Amino acid sequence: MLKNKDVFKSNMRQYTMGFALILLVILFQFLTKGVLLKPQNVTNLLLQNSYVIILAMGMLLCILSGGNIDLSVGSIVAFIGAVSATLIVNNDMAVLPGILIALFVGLIIGAWQGFWIAFIEIPSFIVTLAGMLMFRGLTLVLLNGRTIGPYPETFQILSSGFITDIMPENPLHMLTIIAGVIFSLVFIANELFNIRMKKQYGLVNSSIVFTIIKLVLGIAVINMFTYTLASYKGISTVMLILLGLFFIYNFITKKSVFGRHIYAMGGNVKAARLSGVKTSRVLFLVYVNMALLSALAGIVIAGRLNAATPKAGNGFELDAIAACFIGGASTTGGIGTVFGVIVGALIMGVLNNGMSIMGVSVDWQQAIKGMVLLLAVASDILSKRRAK
Repeated sequence: MLKNKDVFKSNMRQYTMGFALILLVILFQFLTKGVLLKPQNVTNLLLQNSYVIILAMGMLLCILSGGNIDLSVGSIVAFIGAVSATLIVNNDMAVLPGILIALFVGLIIGAWQGFWIAFIEIPSFIVTLAGMLMFRGLTLVLLNGRTIGPYPETFQILSSGFITDIMPENPLHMLTIIAGVIFSLVFIANELFNIRMKKQYGLVNSSIVFTIIKLVLGIAVINMFTYTLASYKGISTVMLILLGLFFIYNFITKKSVFGRHIYAMGGNVKAARLSGVKTSRVLFLVYVNMALLSALAGIVIAGRLNAATPKAGNGFELDAIAACFIGGASTTGGIGTVFGVIVGALIMGVLNNGMSIMGVSVDWQQAIKGMVLLLAVASDILSKRRAK
């Protein structure tokens, strides 16, 4: 049985990046003289980084399966934007069928790349590098080098719309306030359920002090966040999508057999195969999922830009990979959480937003983000060496 001190250290390691995000927000709130946490800026920050969070959830599964990455996601984002624009703008297709067809194209792309990676056993780096070049070229062919837009208003709602309030005359978005209270209760119930399950299976629980601190901080962050959103326009459509994806992928990674198989592959693929895990099928589905999320991100980006452009998605794969590693995913696979990659994506977003407000040049922003990524990966490698 571990002592409370050991349990506290273990939890501290698990939530290090969460604390780092909070400290980073406080720092930039001071440096930007209060601009960072203005309600409109917080909403814009989330909207601007929604694509990173969507892509990072898919990239996490790739990395968990054995340190694999997908270099094609940025090109798929651009290609799906081009497909949706061709269908909806050029051919006047209804919005919903156009979106569904675009998502289906993403599934086909994922099956194509997953086949070569999982069954032909070509390294994922090579297959997705080929995909990056191929789908970027197809985007240029489909758009003929031009920008296509604008989209219908119903399409734009997906990426820039907001949920209608139940009390529109109130200065605060009351539905968002209510959502904050509900999320707080769900957070408390989830923590109590986890404590009960750990006791039931004889596992070590956190100390009472740490549990109370975690609950207080969690409730404070949830309600401060929702109050900030409620002070502007409330919850956006993209935020609902992100919340839904968080619950889905958190369940997949923590509760599902498929998720356990992915972690097992990342731990030791040969041992996983000998244990009965159908590693080829798991890897195939991981890349199908990655392309599907890339297609969703492509639709969100196209709606936000209100156009499909040949240069859409440039560098998105690097943002997604960085979010995963900064959020605690291991370079060798088998370690990482959905919560961690969301925190990693928000750290990147806060860095971008905060430095932009301060007037830091794009060159320096890139250099600083590169250093943050290097330090995050170095921390992972050094912690493994200390554990040996």
